[in-house]
Amino acid sequence: MGGTIINDAAAATAFRRLVAHLQHRSDVQNIDLMGLAGFCRNCLADWIAEADGTLSRDEAREIIHGMPFAQWKDRYQSEATPEQIARMQESVAKNADSH
Repeated sequence: MGGTIINDAAAATAFRRLVAHLQHRSDVQNIDLMGLAGFCRNCLADWIAEADGTLSRDEAREIIHGMPFAQWKDRYQSEATPEQIARMQESVAKNADSH
């Protein structure tokens, strides 16, 4: 990996836009994000908790979901199909090379 480094202000603005977009697109399942991109809202929240060092996973997930994760899950998350799970597992396996 290489390339130009994004300044903190631009990164923060883009990050806030990503969070707002993910909150708006509650129709997009986390399992589908995992299957296509190898990460989901929960991964993003976990990365925030790790980077911050003071936030719990639950606090970070509330930031990303715009509500407690359990509430978001009850409201928006459907049961994953075997196909979605298989796609997710294949996609997540590709992450090993980059992390």
